[in-house]
Amino acid sequence: MSAPRSLAEVRTRIDVLDGDLIRLLAERQELVRAAATFKADEQAVRAPDRVERVVSLARERAAAAGLEPAVAEAVWRAMIGTFIAFELDEHSARR
Repeated sequence: MSAPRSLAEVRTRIDVLDGDLIRLLAERQELVRAAATFKADEQAVRAPDRVERVVSLARERAAAAGLEPAVAEAVWRAMIGTFIAFELDEHSARR
């Protein structure tokens, strides 16, 4: 990727990436919704061991990709927390 030549170009590229991220998050949400159907209770939804594995993997992948692992961890923890709340709502709606 070539270096951006202006702030406007930086912003345009960020907007494109944000669109890609939204599409990927929508796909993740559908998978979270599906996961709710397989889980027996709230503890299974919260799955703290799974959360820690996912965060650890995000940190590893971030380091390999040149992203600061602390940034990846903060983003993943926020995302996971929000999706857990979503999944809890989905799970309780199915009961």
